[in-house]
Amino acid sequence: MRTVAGPGVDERGQIYMRNELMLSFGQWTDKGRKEINQDFHGGYVPKGAQLTVKGAAFAMADGVSSSSVSQIASETAVKSFLEDYFCTSDAWTVQHSAQRVLRATNSWLYAEGQRSVYRYDKEKGYVCTFSAVIFKSDVAHILHVGDTRVYRLRDGALEQLTHDHRLWVSQSQSCLSRALGFREHIEIDYQPLRLRLGDIFIMATDGVYEYCDAHTLIEALQEPDDLDAIAKRMVDHALEQGGKDNLTLQIIRVEALPGDVDSLFQQQVETIPLPPILQAGAEFDGYQILRCLQTSRRSHVYLALDIVSKTKVIIKTPATDQQGDPAYLERLLMEEWIARRINSLHVAKAAQFERPRAYLYTVSEYIEGRTLSQWLRDHPRPDLETVRGIVEQAARGLMAFHRMDMLHQDLKPDNLMIDASGIVKIIDFGSTRVGGVAENDQGVRQPNLLGAALYAAPEYFLGEVGSPGSDLYSLGVLTYHMLSGGFPYGADVAKTRTAGAQKRLTYKPVLSEERDIPAWIDATLKRAVHPNPHKRYTELSEFLHDLRHPNPAYLNQTRPPILERNPVMFWQGVSLVLMAVLIWQVMS
Repeated sequence: MRTVAGPGVDERGQIYMRNELMLSFGQWTDKGRKEINQDFHGGYVPKGAQLTVKGAAFAMADGVSSSSVSQIASETAVKSFLEDYFCTSDAWTVQHSAQRVLRATNSWLYAEGQRSVYRYDKEKGYVCTFSAVIFKSDVAHILHVGDTRVYRLRDGALEQLTHDHRLWVSQSQSCLSRALGFREHIEIDYQPLRLRLGDIFIMATDGVYEYCDAHTLIEALQEPDDLDAIAKRMVDHALEQGGKDNLTLQIIRVEALPGDVDSLFQQQVETIPLPPILQAGAEFDGYQILRCLQTSRRSHVYLALDIVSKTKVIIKTPATDQQGDPAYLERLLMEEWIARRINSLHVAKAAQFERPRAYLYTVSEYIEGRTLSQWLRDHPRPDLETVRGIVEQAARGLMAFHRMDMLHQDLKPDNLMIDASGIVKIIDFGSTRVGGVAENDQGVRQPNLLGAALYAAPEYFLGEVGSPGSDLYSLGVLTYHMLSGGFPYGADVAKTRTAGAQKRLTYKPVLSEERDIPAWIDATLKRAVHPNPHKRYTELSEFLHDLRHPNPAYLNQTRPPILERNPVMFWQGVSLVLMAVLIWQVMS
């Protein structure tokens, strides 16, 4: 039942991962005293860059004894996990990828059970327990459902890392409370653990751990034998002790940990030459430069014509001042990597054709239109319905980022394009955080805060990692700005560097005597831009709904007093009244 693949495995069962991370593994399985082996286990090690992005995975499943088809379930669970996990997006986190795959497997197993004669007796259907450990960078990601177990041996102490999902009806009787294929929806335990040199992870089915005590296992792992031999010896020992079930054991040992892991683009940055300053009319790497669109201290942006396809594209090259900054160059290349992984009408796309390049630069689609900043200069007082239309399109673009475990982190008028047909597109991914890459501490390096301060969520100023709620905050500020021309907290957010200071931020209502904006719209914006991310909307769709449909909770709120809406007008009125009183007293 041993399933191992990938050129990273040598003849001694050692897996060599990039940048010195090395794992040794051993495994053994036996049907024991039963007629068939309903356990299944395996491991997979990809090659190339995928090894860094996705890691190495080991999985184990144990079919339920009461079922005559559970061996199909356990084999399907392990094989589909090891195949499908590595087919998920490179942008997704380990947790996102693994849980998506396991939920799909659970749905298939449950559906097979519902179509079989075991529909009303789930314990006889396509059911199995499941555990997996994914080693990525210097972290072990553990996923678990059922009663297979994952242990860690560290500094001579054996620790059980998983919790048995069993329901005890008496001291001697129990049944599974959770397993793949058991119910239509599955809850999967997840735990990330930082690795240490010499850590040993043990994965075992109940046929082993119920008859092999911790002391025996710890002693065996101190011996110089290879891990396959140790696994076999422990399985044999469990059998000798009276094991009656199938027996499977996997052992994975951390032989070496990585130092600084190469980013996805480090090799390109170190080997590909940087482009020169380009002039209109010049031919460059299969493109004809039409004109320079923008020059800054960070980059040069050109409109170009693809000579082969005759399509217009945008070429972005690093500015001279940035050519000695590897971190910036990596982020520049990351922008196109991101664009190729998001498919949305409201997100700028990478160039249609990808080909070898002689220089370091990026290519993206040409959007004939103008930025929202430029549009606002021509339409300084857009009506509410127009603002809704722009915000809804921008939100759809953000949703596409979030589905890919990405945060844009720099939503502002300059980073929204409105094309000739009125379609809004998000551009500039230089600040985007990619969950699957960020899991590697040594991934593409980014400063703590990259976005525009007026639109950045308050949590960024505390040094916290962003969330989809952070992009929601930026969208809320953008909406507020289009309706009022100002900002909900002025420029005060960037000055607050403690949670206490952020609690003292005062929201300025968007309502004014000059614009007819409903009070419930102001309440919607106030929630969207709340300094505490836990008090904002949990989903972008909720914000969009409340922006278009009055929330009953807000309809009962009265319009704020004029002192709050326009304090200058209030005090001018008070002064006028006082002056009238004084004049009346003098005249009388």
